[in-house]
Amino acid sequence: MKKLSVFFIAFCVASVMTASAEPSLAPQRKSQPDYLNSVKITFLSWLSGSTKVSYERAFPKVRQSGEICTSLICAGYDKYHNNPLGFTVRYGHKFFLPDSDGISLKGFYLRPEVMYSHYTYDRKRDRARTLANMGALLGTVGYQYVYKRFLADFWVGGGYAIGNQADTGYHHGFELWHWFNSYHPNIALSFSIRLGICF
Repeated sequence: MKKLSVFFIAFCVASVMTASAEPSLAPQRKSQPDYLNSVKITFLSWLSGSTKVSYERAFPKVRQSGEICTSLICAGYDKYHNNPLGFTVRYGHKFFLPDSDGISLKGFYLRPEVMYSHYTYDRKRDRARTLANMGALLGTVGYQYVYKRFLADFWVGGGYAIGNQADTGYHHGFELWHWFNSYHPNIALSFSIRLGICF
């Protein structure tokens, strides 16, 4: 009886070890490649008087990424009809929330961001050529979706702005508060959609 028990235990151990060594017959779900870089264009930015292009690089070990965006103000439809000409540059650092599928550029995120906007335009009241020159420190929250090489980035946020504001309150990357019959030249709001590819 004792020999039979030893044999039974040895058989069970050998069976478990053999089963764990064999490949599973069930189909394995392939995860998509984990790209660490992306290039994006701000969706509909052309309709706001500028064209914005950004580059993002992921730091997968810490679930973070760095993103720089530049724009040419004048490359697009001039919705205020004030002939803007200039540029913007911004840098944001994304802190992604924990995600189960392990894709570095995908998921909900928090992003502190610094931005500088510099352009000239025709002032509304007298058409005099005027400089709008502002910086802003923003905090945004968003979600970035990745499917294969396609990427879509949605966000909203706000923060503090300082400088020489445009009479429209629009600075090609953020707007100054002008809602509910109030105007606050130091409150900046930002919201947009970017579409791009990963590589």
